Amino acid sequence: MSLGSCCVSGFKHEGNPSGKTQDINGVSTYISLPKGDYDKTKALLFLTDVFGTNLPNGQLLADSFADNGIAVYMPDYLHGDAIAAEDLGSGKVDLMQWLGKHGQDVTRPALDKVINHLKEQGVQKFAAIGYCFGARYVTDLVKDSIIKVGVVAHPSLLQYPADIEMLNKSDVHFLWLNAGEDSMMHNKEKQQDTKQITSGNDKHKHVDFPGAGHGFAIRGSPDDPKQRADADKAFEESVNFIKAHL
Repeated sequence: MSLGSCCVSGFKHEGNPSGKTQDINGVSTYISLPKGDYDKTKALLFLTDVFGTNLPNGQLLADSFADNGIAVYMPDYLHGDAIAAEDLGSGKVDLMQWLGKHGQDVTRPALDKVINHLKEQGVQKFAAIGYCFGARYVTDLVKDSIIKVGVVAHPSLLQYPADIEMLNKSDVHFLWLNAGEDSMMHNKEKQQDTKQITSGNDKHKHVDFPGAGHGFAIRGSPDDPKQRADADKAFEESVNFIKAHL
């Protein structure tokens, strides 16, 4: 399961995040809550790519989900060792070396600590959205029957066909946001295989973005009209899907 340079390229977005970073069971977590009343029995787990919780791109997206009435929790399951924002697109990152330090045995316990805390606080239903690296953990949460809704954008680190077959057999509603020019693991061939396995399963929805590259949903250029439109559509599809099924 390898990742390529696309995972460490893209654009850093500008803006002023409105959420707060808090400690949850020893895990630094970016939290963005809706203004006014909202259903406190539901929560969205925002699972980042390799740039972690401090890149403004993810924080601004989390705030946008909260603006649509969804409580969002973004745990730092990378333990403060995310790839630095200033290295975005630099080509200087040894990604395989970094991945060796962030296997599931290291990252998953932090995620579980946040989930357990939220359950203690009364959360009963979870959705999870994962970008690239984060898609691995959305898939694992489906396998462990923790979430009701899953969303993945340009996923990486999935096992084919085992993970897809597992997802197809589950009762979880699952949204796939497919980059048409994804040269990573979930390339056109894997996208087609995934569609074939899940064909006839109305719990799975596939949305294709022709011409979009890996990372488009969170690291595309806001100054490029097509990249901005694709990112906006991916967000809208995610919000609508989560609100419909959570």
